[in-house]
Amino acid sequence: MKMGLRWFGEGYDTVSLEKIRQVPGVSGVITTLYGAMPGEDWEKEEILALKQKVEDAGLEILGIESVNVHDDIKIGLPSRDRYIEAYIRTIRTLAECGIHLICYNFMPVFDWTRTDLAKPRRDGSTVLAYDQRVIDAMDPDWLFASMEENAGGHVLPGWEPERLAHLKELFARYSDVDEKKLWENLIYFLKAIMPTCEKYEVKMAIHPDDPGWSVFGLPRIMTSGENLRRMTEAVDSPCNGVTLCTGSLGTNPDADLPGIVRMLKGKIFFAHVRNMEHTAPGCFEESAHLSSDGSFDLFAIMKALYETGFDGVMRPDHGRMIWGEQAMPGYGLYDRALGSQYLLGLWEAISKTFSR
Repeated sequence: MKMGLRWFGEGYDTVSLEKIRQVPGVSGVITTLYGAMPGEDWEKEEILALKQKVEDAGLEILGIESVNVHDDIKIGLPSRDRYIEAYIRTIRTLAECGIHLICYNFMPVFDWTRTDLAKPRRDGSTVLAYDQRVIDAMDPDWLFASMEENAGGHVLPGWEPERLAHLKELFARYSDVDEKKLWENLIYFLKAIMPTCEKYEVKMAIHPDDPGWSVFGLPRIMTSGENLRRMTEAVDSPCNGVTLCTGSLGTNPDADLPGIVRMLKGKIFFAHVRNMEHTAPGCFEESAHLSSDGSFDLFAIMKALYETGFDGVMRPDHGRMIWGEQAMPGYGLYDRALGSQYLLGLWEAISKTFSR
């Protein structure tokens, strides 16, 4: 298992590579060409420059999060094939640069969704939070405006202003896409890219939907462990797998997270491990990684990962904003560094106590 932190790159991230390098046990970063838009070809020179910058800091690129999927692919338009070809070229280029893990999602229009980017908690920290009642009382334009206004000047991952400035048009284009059609379009995409992934040994790790239910009537399909398994079985390839995100899957308070880990044995290529607290039906707020601070049993999750032979990349996920830090919501240094140490401590204790 390799522990990393997400890093958005110079000009986007307040956290420097030099600071990440000082976190014990963190060997690399999960990063991306943050300015690249969905459907663009990634230039090898840009990837190599990013890789050199990371390596000069004494770290390695553990994977890319994300190579975003163009909406035409998700909608299933005739133009999808040229965007899939561009995606295939990017897969090949990343492999040629020595990068063999890609995290992506298949959520229509919106990436992760929150209604509060800085909700105060009992301990004085602020966290990302979601309240379905707030969503039900607003329209998509208001949500985008709120996210942009409260992002502290940061471009939030998955909330690119250039794309979301055309929300009404995007919603209209998805009007005929239901869950069945979205499934068909995902399978079409995966069948098209898997030969290249297999040739270049690039693992594709789909991220669950966050939250795991429809938002503003848009279909969502990566909403449960069962659906993630269905996806891996629909396109049977050693390169077709999953990003286990405990926070996204755990938006369902009834989700058996250790059970999902065991269900997906051998198909979890990447793990986002975090905690959160359910406060009411359809309402949750993020928390410290420590089990007792939220609703998840992090020990049981980490033990399931260990027992099923997980040997991929792991990162602490969204952290609280603590100690006066000003950073991209969810992505400050301090609480994610604390989270990495907690996860590494659990992993060491489990590996020295239990056998696989």
